[in-house]
Amino acid sequence: MPPKAPRRPVRLWRSPGRGAALMLCAWLAGTSPAASADTIVSARFTEPTARYAHGVLGDAIEYGALELSVEHTPSDQTSPAAGTILRSVVTIRLPDDRVFEDLSPRVADVDQDGLPEVIVVETHQQTGAQLAIYDAIGHKIAATPHIGTRFRWLAPVGAADLDGDGHVEIAYVDRPHLAKTLRIWRFRNGALTEIATLPGLTNHRIGEDFISGGLRNCDSGPELILASADWSRIISVSYDKRWTLNDLGPVIGPQHLTMALKC
Repeated sequence: MPPKAPRRPVRLWRSPGRGAALMLCAWLAGTSPAASADTIVSARFTEPTARYAHGVLGDAIEYGALELSVEHTPSDQTSPAAGTILRSVVTIRLPDDRVFEDLSPRVADVDQDGLPEVIVVETHQQTGAQLAIYDAIGHKIAATPHIGTRFRWLAPVGAADLDGDGHVEIAYVDRPHLAKTLRIWRFRNGALTEIATLPGLTNHRIGEDFISGGLRNCDSGPELILASADWSRIISVSYDKRWTLNDLGPVIGPQHLTMALKC
């Protein structure tokens, strides 16, 4: 198994480093797991592999498996196990023509049932990256189409009810080094539907082992924080009857987008 290259810390909603375990966190602000049924409490990528040598995140190492730590509270209160919490590990192992081309899995309640799912970037050897959602038993419950070409990637931004319609939207930048297009997808009735396409935005530079910007929620509601296509300006994207882009000022340094996440 090839060695895992060192990683710089990923931004605030993320785990301590690429491939490390991600505990249930505020990638989807305001979400908390239910106290019963199968609950994902942490997730991490495992089985590092060099079988997909894209290197967009700084080296040739990606991951062949996703490991979920799951807690289960028996619903039958007459059971001998009533009142106890059972723990298990669920492993999603990809076929050889796919990898998780990602920093860390993201735990979020996408379907708003009180139980979290996991959001990842999954890449096919020939058709490139897609955004995929897995549940607590390891089923891929929804995914965007693959970009369509080998060595083409997407960089997640955030997940929240971005437009106030009562459903969760997930945003990512499609090909942040080439197309530089923000795409926003709504999760509804078990499927993802693209609802917005906004060009001229990015959140990653080739070789960086982190994704810049992300999601913030200040007094005015959820905002996506990104960079302009030429990395000169910090751009906020929000919804108020239509999708609005606001210029928050110049990009001065590599951590400036992270600082912009603070209200």
